[in-house]
Amino acid sequence: METGSGGGARTRLPKTESAEMRWVAQGGAYEEDEIESSDDGAYDGPGSRGGFSDSDDNYEEAELLRQRLVRTGPRADSLDVEAQDVAGMYRHQEITLGRGIVLALQTLGVVFGDVGTSPLYTFDIMFNKYPITSKEDVLGALSLVIYTLILIPLLKYTFIVLWGNDDGEGGTFALYSLICRNARASLLPNQLRSDTRISSFQLQVPSVELERSLKIKERLETSSMLKKLLLMLVLFGTSMVIADGVVTPAISVMSAVNGLKVGISSVNEGEVVMITVAVLIVLFSLQRFGTSKVGLAVGPALFIWFCCLAGIGIYNIKTYGSAVLWAFNPMYIYYYFERNPTQAWMSLGGCVLCAAGSEAMFADLCYFSVKSVQLTFVFLVLPCLLLGYLGQAAYLMENLTDNQQVFFLSIPNQAFWPVVFIAILAAIIASRTMTTAIFSTIKQATSLGCFPRLKIIHTSRKFMGQIYIPVMNWFLLISCLAFVTAFGSINEIGNAYGIAELGVMMMTTVLVTIIMLLIWQINIIVVLCFLTLSLGLELIFFSSVLSSVADGSWVLLVFAAVLYLIMYIWNYGTKLKYETEVKQKLSMDLLMELGCNLGTVRAPGIGLLYNELVRGVPAIFGQFLATLPAIHSMIIFVCIKWVPVPVVPQNERFLFRRVCPKSYHMFRCIARYGYKDVRKENDNKAFEQLLVESLEKFIRREAQERSLESDQYDVTDSEEEVASASSRVFVGPNGSIYSAGVPLPADLAGTENPTIGSSMSFDGSLDEAIDGMGSLDNELSFINRARESGVVYLLGHGDIRARKDSFFVKKLVINYFYAFLRRNCRRGIATLGIQEAQMMRVAMQYMV
Repeated sequence: METGSGGGARTRLPKTESAEMRWVAQGGAYEEDEIESSDDGAYDGPGSRGGFSDSDDNYEEAELLRQRLVRTGPRADSLDVEAQDVAGMYRHQEITLGRGIVLALQTLGVVFGDVGTSPLYTFDIMFNKYPITSKEDVLGALSLVIYTLILIPLLKYTFIVLWGNDDGEGGTFALYSLICRNARASLLPNQLRSDTRISSFQLQVPSVELERSLKIKERLETSSMLKKLLLMLVLFGTSMVIADGVVTPAISVMSAVNGLKVGISSVNEGEVVMITVAVLIVLFSLQRFGTSKVGLAVGPALFIWFCCLAGIGIYNIKTYGSAVLWAFNPMYIYYYFERNPTQAWMSLGGCVLCAAGSEAMFADLCYFSVKSVQLTFVFLVLPCLLLGYLGQAAYLMENLTDNQQVFFLSIPNQAFWPVVFIAILAAIIASRTMTTAIFSTIKQATSLGCFPRLKIIHTSRKFMGQIYIPVMNWFLLISCLAFVTAFGSINEIGNAYGIAELGVMMMTTVLVTIIMLLIWQINIIVVLCFLTLSLGLELIFFSSVLSSVADGSWVLLVFAAVLYLIMYIWNYGTKLKYETEVKQKLSMDLLMELGCNLGTVRAPGIGLLYNELVRGVPAIFGQFLATLPAIHSMIIFVCIKWVPVPVVPQNERFLFRRVCPKSYHMFRCIARYGYKDVRKENDNKAFEQLLVESLEKFIRREAQERSLESDQYDVTDSEEEVASASSRVFVGPNGSIYSAGVPLPADLAGTENPTIGSSMSFDGSLDEAIDGMGSLDNELSFINRARESGVVYLLGHGDIRARKDSFFVKKLVINYFYAFLRRNCRRGIATLGIQEAQMMRVAMQYMV
């Protein structure tokens, strides 16, 4: 059923899932909340004293205490109404041909930089500890590299993992978000049923035929242990991604600079380290210019690099013979392990580096389409990589003693210096690839409450996923320089690199397996094949790199462990703070006792009270009432909520509902953002404009819904009396009276209603124009006058402290570690650009 709203837009009324009729009081009705809560604070009219659960028994028992009952039709929650009202309006932007070419260059420069530079160091690290003794060793090692490229970057990532993207967003947290969207697996209890009405939610409900999917979903939602285990896996994978971003620039740039040692014999290891440090400083200084600008600039350079790999490979195959093509026979892997199992097993740690950058292909997906990445890898990147490795192996088979700096030694003399220059440039690009992936991952983690808030700069006006995080950029630079100066050799760094890469790969395998079972609903045999092949192969590689952890790679593990603890402590403290605020929220009984003046003076203006609760009145509001001599004539509780979707369309951003009777002029606003969303409202004036416009739309819709609902049922005696005084007037379920056209407050002046409340006008007198029988126009006028009087941001700084009887570890984590992170992270309100004159702050401490 559709009808025209006051503004001319067409509003779609929600469909209810149940045909059960509601019993409501004529003078006031309570609107049930969509979340199981006994004290939500939502209110539809006078006479309501609090919330009730969705239990039918509790609801009927509570309704016995009501006034005379009137039978009405089933109604949905106001937040659900707004969510459904605009669902389906969001559409992806179309990519033109010109934009497609630009994105293709950016894809090459951003996504494939890391995997493209792996030929610089793979064979060097494979043959570092054990020298080559025969040509068969070269063929065995080459065969290992070929099938590692086929199994991990090609089959696993290109053809499987890339399809696990979350609406174009890749990475560990994108997989976690996808799981949380299909099952309530998040530990933070702020999920709303109305979130599923977001048009970009794209929820795929498990089919009835596949009971396995339903059982997994139920198990995830009911088991707190599984939720914690899932989060721990995600945090471990994220810590490995960040560690990977530290090692990638170090090994890529150092391996490229090592080419100077081949061309200039006087260059020693110390000078290589100094040049590497200088290049890294320049590299991280350029990050602030953004992926869009730099990616387009370096795209052609990386294309030239892949052409160089292919050209050098073809040259070496023609020069030294085509016997290396026998390496496509996987039996040479068996012969390699049979001849020298220890050497072959140790070389696995270097072999896995040929697949380095596979995770960056997924994490850097952003606005690059899956098909474009797949086609680019299959028809350009993979053939060039294979030719590059075949050429190096052909050179090695004729020069068995040259097992270090293989790539640079295999370059023809005429092309040596141009290729060295292109190699250094490609190494810089590869470093940016992983750094960009880290920025994207940090933003996702922050949005989902798993990382302290940092300043995020969006470097592109056209593509929201291209960001720059200054603090993280300089942190990565310092860590990277420390690794380079401490290790001083690509062999040691390469082993640490393998640990980081495999840690991320294994976590991705586990998460994709869950997605296969829960969302894709693939046959169990196919899932087991994927899990066994991928995880089994990665565990074999991992056992090899762990054997050299005592050589210095343990430093990377400690670094990743520290990052993991930071993320876990932040998530733990955030969850504990939210749960405590839910328990200590103000009861509706207290607000009803205070009356519409809230026990103080209602001053002109709008007060925006920011809090994290999606339901109920926060306890910090009581602190404002007790501290301030007056409170604003209109109060809006604003909750900025991140939902597990990449993007929330602007027209679906705000959800409103009324708190307390109309005379209180209190509302709750939930501002929903996806983890990939750009906070465009950096100007607080723009934010206020959007918020007030959404509030006015909500009030019009509310009045329209009441009128239409009343029109569906027979009028009561009191309604008939009112109808005789005006053309056609209806009494809504909340006791408010509406006309079929424009409300007629003059005709209603003499009507008596015992449930009517009153409100305070700007000058402190009773405003009889806006009460339980007030008109729509007068309420909208009240909002406009309140806004003209000024908007003030009421900011509550809630701090948590561990109780005295808590365990020592909890006191240490909450009172020191979490408190330190909160003091040094960015305030959540910082992005609104609020002036100091518009802010009022109150501090409150919670004991947890």
